[in-house]
Amino acid sequence: MLQRLSRPAVKLVERYLPDPYIFVLLLTIVAALAAMLLERQSPLAVMQYWGDGFWGLLSFSMQMLMVLVTGFMLANSPPIKRLLDRLAATARTPAGAIILVTLVSLAASWINWGFGLVIGALFAKALARQIRVDYRLLIASAYSGFVVWHGGLAGSIPLTIATPGHFSEAQIGIIPTSQTIFAGYNLAIVVALFVIMPLINRWMLPPENESVFVSRDQLSEPEAPDASQALRPAERLENSTLLSLLVGVPGLLYLVHYFVFAGGGLNLNSVNFLFLSLAIVFHRTPRSLLASLNEAIRGGAGIVIQFPFYAGIMGIMMQSGLAQSLSEMFVAIATADTLPFWSFVSAGIVNLFVPSGGGQWAVQAPVMLPAAEALGADVSRVAMGVAWGDAWTNLLQPFWALPVLAIAGLKAKDIMGFCLIQLAVTGVVIGLGLTLI
Repeated sequence: MLQRLSRPAVKLVERYLPDPYIFVLLLTIVAALAAMLLERQSPLAVMQYWGDGFWGLLSFSMQMLMVLVTGFMLANSPPIKRLLDRLAATARTPAGAIILVTLVSLAASWINWGFGLVIGALFAKALARQIRVDYRLLIASAYSGFVVWHGGLAGSIPLTIATPGHFSEAQIGIIPTSQTIFAGYNLAIVVALFVIMPLINRWMLPPENESVFVSRDQLSEPEAPDASQALRPAERLENSTLLSLLVGVPGLLYLVHYFVFAGGGLNLNSVNFLFLSLAIVFHRTPRSLLASLNEAIRGGAGIVIQFPFYAGIMGIMMQSGLAQSLSEMFVAIATADTLPFWSFVSAGIVNLFVPSGGGQWAVQAPVMLPAAEALGADVSRVAMGVAWGDAWTNLLQPFWALPVLAIAGLKAKDIMGFCLIQLAVTGVVIGLGLTLI
């Protein structure tokens, strides 16, 4: 049945879904028109909101580019390539490959979303070198694990409300992660997705005559430079293992201190630092690392050009009041029992325009928290409803897929047909978990 459902979805998306850059331009126009028509904002005001917000994600854009580059360099190092290839060799069939990559992506994304995006895509490429399997579904399966990130250890909303001094502390106090990330209903949702997602992806596996394959030549990585030809002093430095160790090992020692003694946690900066330090050590020479960097940077163009446009959309949505109005529309029909569900749905819609967990909570918290108090709803569950909504429609929003697509060498339209089926199934699972458990 899922094969039959996914076939028209894939064809529909392949025909009509534009490049993510076109998608973000269309979203910009839609957000601007909605702000003018629904919020009665003047064109000049909307233009001001857009321009003021345009560079709001500049730091985050660089972090995301570093996730792609450092993750690629690490995975392209000889030790990691051997490890991924050995793990990939445990899959004997196309169905086994789909299930395995989904589980690895789910586990990695639950630990940290940046880690999950990179590891899932790189492991999918390792599997494709071992097994003849539909490459589009393989990458879509690697991306599908990302749906659990906001219910995991690096979820920005549950971590925000558990941190002293957060912006809504005076209203709701400190909500520990035992009531959010490690709450029974949240763990039940995560476990259900760990069971259901691999099966859904496996059942979408198309027959061989409809599958799209890639050759091993297309997936091959550049060979490491030959250090034996280094003659000039500059070339000897480029091929110096000692130089790499003198920088990479202190980086790893710093991270040991950061995690063990300073109590630091996983975040984008620490993940990027870890990936970079390991890549420096594992490549052994600066020349090998730079050769991998040149290969990795080719896929970063989408991140560089598109993220500022999403920041501009966030500026329109937040400053015009459009995001708040969307949230209030769902709050108006909610009860104490259904508010977490409607928070989930509204967050899913807002996420299409504001694909940022922290930014989205800043928009929706002023609406959802007073509604939770007035209705007597569980505040922690409402907050997790927003968190899961933010994660859910990432299966439709190509913003977060850019690093995965860059590593895989695919376009959004190649995987989004499968993601539509994943979106429908996960929406049911998460919605039921928020309301019935």
